[in-house]
Amino acid sequence: MKLTRFFTRAGSPREAADRLIALGNEAESRTAFDEACAAYRQAVAAAPGYAKAHLNLGIAEQASGRLDAALGSYENALKLDAADPYIQYNLANLLRARGELARAEELLARALASIPGFTDARVVLANVYDLQGNCAAAAAALEIALQQRPDYAGAWFNYGDALIKLGRRAEAERALRRACELDPAALPPLHLLGNLLRADAQIDEALRVFGAARQLAPARFDLESMELLALNLSENVSEEVLSARHRAFGARLEAAFPARFAPFRNDRDPDRVLRVGYISCDFNQHPVAWFALPVLERHDRAACRIYAYSTNPKQDDMTRQLEARSDMWLDAHTRSDWQLADRIHSDAIDILVDLTGHAGIMRLEVFAQQPAPVQVTWLGYLNTTGLKRVHYRLCDAHTDPPGLTESLHTETLVRLPHSQWCYRPIARIPHATEPPCTRNGFVTFGSFNHAPKLSAAVRTLWIEILARLPDARLLIVGVPEGRARDRLLQDFAAGAISRSRLTIVPRVSLDEYFDRFNAVDIALDSTPYSGGTTTCDTLWMGVPVVTVPGARSVSRSAASILATVGLSSWIAQSPQDYVQLAARFGADRVLLAELRRSLRQRLQASPLMDEQGFVRDLESAYRRMWQSWCSGVAM
Repeated sequence: MKLTRFFTRAGSPREAADRLIALGNEAESRTAFDEACAAYRQAVAAAPGYAKAHLNLGIAEQASGRLDAALGSYENALKLDAADPYIQYNLANLLRARGELARAEELLARALASIPGFTDARVVLANVYDLQGNCAAAAAALEIALQQRPDYAGAWFNYGDALIKLGRRAEAERALRRACELDPAALPPLHLLGNLLRADAQIDEALRVFGAARQLAPARFDLESMELLALNLSENVSEEVLSARHRAFGARLEAAFPARFAPFRNDRDPDRVLRVGYISCDFNQHPVAWFALPVLERHDRAACRIYAYSTNPKQDDMTRQLEARSDMWLDAHTRSDWQLADRIHSDAIDILVDLTGHAGIMRLEVFAQQPAPVQVTWLGYLNTTGLKRVHYRLCDAHTDPPGLTESLHTETLVRLPHSQWCYRPIARIPHATEPPCTRNGFVTFGSFNHAPKLSAAVRTLWIEILARLPDARLLIVGVPEGRARDRLLQDFAAGAISRSRLTIVPRVSLDEYFDRFNAVDIALDSTPYSGGTTTCDTLWMGVPVVTVPGARSVSRSAASILATVGLSSWIAQSPQDYVQLAARFGADRVLLAELRRSLRQRLQASPLMDEQGFVRDLESAYRRMWQSWCSGVAM
């Protein structure tokens, strides 16, 4: 196509530019953006003072990823026609993406003043409000947009997201379902709806939504990863099926991302300083970071050099602490899986440790490419990854008793000698020295686990416990308003438990979270997904925990913690034993008072808080893995 032919035809420069713009529009319709840009550049050359030519060039440049060039074209267009709402809109949309929110907001306001029915501009304005943290304004803007265009699927999705942030969860669910109805092939609303349902303890429904997303996009491994996390919470899936789903996922992922770095050139000296790399999306205020921080601090630099790869744009004070305790830190959230694998390999990492698994921003595609000779999963996900190229999973003899779960893993299980984790309290605050039953005259049970863990099975057990102790109360922390809370109330009412005996509160601030422990005598663990960080926090605040472990690893984390601190008598052998233990201990005021005074000291004296000993055990495990690779003999 010879675009220059229009320069010789009669007519004004703008007429020539319009013909070139028409050619560019046609090329854009074919997604031939380079061809479109060429046409628009000639239109600009034909009529340099024509704002429309600059605008079209900016749109095509933005579509082709040339964002700086697009910004220049939009600015040129705006100089030529400062009142054009479409120029204002396109420039504002790009500025929003670049984080220049104040100017974007001003331009969008001007565009909407010219065209109040400019729905796309109002949706982008809602995005700006959301990025500014003003979710109420975002929701209000989207409500206007949806009045103008009730069939706008993208606006319904954004509205659902804003409503979740505002805590209006039932409305958010309706909005997201509407978005799915209007655009059944769209993945974002399915993704967000599935996460909302999971958070509201609607596990079966969440699995149906995630399954629909998997059918739509079988190559979206990140979406299937979310489904695997939800499967861990399901009572309706066996351990064998759960393992098989992980294995199938791993096999497909490894087929899609072949290993591409062997043979490795790492020095096979079994005793040299090791390069250990940690990958996580949770290097910020998150339980994974709380457990990781003492490890990074305590690593023996004569044995290990520590590389940290952060895959989440969220950064805070905890991020800075972790970075300061790493020998090398990389903000890797913008890197593709291929780019990150290349960087890890170029860093000559010997042992690469996944701290996320399927419990966050999944980057197992990096591990599938095997950029390091030894690959390990630990801490963030208490189950198999499903990948054979992840060689080891760190655990302990309580989470994974020998002979119980090996067949459920693709990894070789490496049991740390005491515990799979080491606890450092996030808050060193005092606790009540006497249990509340002393002043109340009745025992108060409590639950501090996330709502998705409160399965039908554990709710049934709690009803039995309260029936055994008619004066007892139950405090449940962390359940949002909406379906999760309503389901709890319905179940307890059906079990003839008076509403007056229940206190259900949503997620609270960290200070209030720890303060709530002072109102509880005994904590009740969840099943089939047990508590981890919350169990440690509970014991730190002087509150003992009753747990009933199952066959899967995720059901045994609280049992591991209790055994490590010498409270094995609080580990039930069966669901009925769980009820009996809770009822028996709930009647023993002397024991509860003694534990209230001694539990914190017991934790501090236990391996659970022996940071130095834990990290030496961890380094010993890494050394054995490394020596095994050097010798070519499996552990």
